[in-house]
Amino acid sequence: MTGTAMNTTAMKTILNTAHIYMIVGVVSGLYYRELTKIEDFTGQTQLGVVHTHLLALGMLFFLIVLALEKLFILSAHRLFGWFFTVYNIGLVITVAAMTVHGTLTVLGRSNSEVIALLAGAGHILLTAGLILLFILLGKRLASQPDSAREPAPEREIAEPAIA
Repeated sequence: MTGTAMNTTAMKTILNTAHIYMIVGVVSGLYYRELTKIEDFTGQTQLGVVHTHLLALGMLFFLIVLALEKLFILSAHRLFGWFFTVYNIGLVITVAAMTVHGTLTVLGRSNSEVIALLAGAGHILLTAGLILLFILLGKRLASQPDSAREPAPEREIAEPAIA
């Protein structure tokens, strides 16, 4: 597969990932609203922030990664796969733990330590994924030729003709 085809494939994967997080984020907001309405629940619950986590750490984050992929072809480095996998697993675990914890709160059931441990593991994986992304960005920047880092020369702008 050529570099351009790899980049296009990676960009589609990143866009699809952002899209999936957007859909799941919107559905999780609907779940929160409907469950609390059915249970007549008015207190605080982690369900209230699951959709914002999915939209910010999922959709928006991967739209930013999409732009970075376009600029620096992150997928050309072997660390990209590690970053992508570790970050996504971390986000899925974190959001799943928040969803279970919030649902149990709304239903008036107690939460176990396992949920807290899972949430902690998810946050650790998210952090590891972010560290991998910054290492990856540094390596891709360092691998660019100096000419690619110089600003483009300024062009003269033609004055509009006055009639």
